[in-house]
Amino acid sequence: MPAPDNSVLVPIDVLGGESVPRTVIDVLASVPVVLLGYRELPEQTGTDQARDQYGSRVRAELDELHTVFEDAGCLDVSSRVVFTHDRLKTFERVAVETDCDAILLLNPAPVLERVLVAVRGDVNLEYIARFLGAVLADTDLEVTLFHVAPDEDERNRRTELLGAAVDELVATGVDRDRIDTSIVVDGSPTQAILEAAADHDLLVVGESRPSLRRYIFRDRAKKLARGTVDPVLVIRGEYLEDDADATDS
Repeated sequence: MPAPDNSVLVPIDVLGGESVPRTVIDVLASVPVVLLGYRELPEQTGTDQARDQYGSRVRAELDELHTVFEDAGCLDVSSRVVFTHDRLKTFERVAVETDCDAILLLNPAPVLERVLVAVRGDVNLEYIARFLGAVLADTDLEVTLFHVAPDEDERNRRTELLGAAVDELVATGVDRDRIDTSIVVDGSPTQAILEAAADHDLLVVGESRPSLRRYIFRDRAKKLARGTVDPVLVIRGEYLEDDADATDS
């Protein structure tokens, strides 16, 4: 399996007052970052009209943020500006076009010390661990690998799954002492993840199957981002291909 490039797409609604917390900038300093200045528009508003009216302002804000990332030690920063009628579709398309391995859905992060990683299954487990290893390399963040089992009979098997995840993460250079694991039995995985995220500062979720790509990203990740006060980092599956039907609105 080829090593991931470890790049992260960071969409920012600068016109809506959104910004990237400095704690998040420091964590992402070790990986390439693509800043996506965007604005989601009402259907009746044309993208060309919005670009003419607000494009230079968004670009100026991104240029300032670009400098902040560079000052934090991030040596590979690029940026794009889009106006769209479907922000999540645009995030996904731009991530494919720019070969980003993850998408950060922003929420405030005044403190960033503990990371919750929701492990869904063993598909792409090595890929996710290697990406996390790159992000965590120059930090002291503590990591909890979290899994929701469907019933008690599955708990032991899922314990083995988390053990394998720990081994994969340790293999990337993360100290085993920084890694904890947790398994709960719950019929509502999304709610269980949100409850666990309340005790953490950054939530990491990963895609697992191509057939569930749109459900995982557009539905579950969106619910998680809206239901937690933490930033949510969505690690994309390595199998994703460009979608010819996905275009800017």
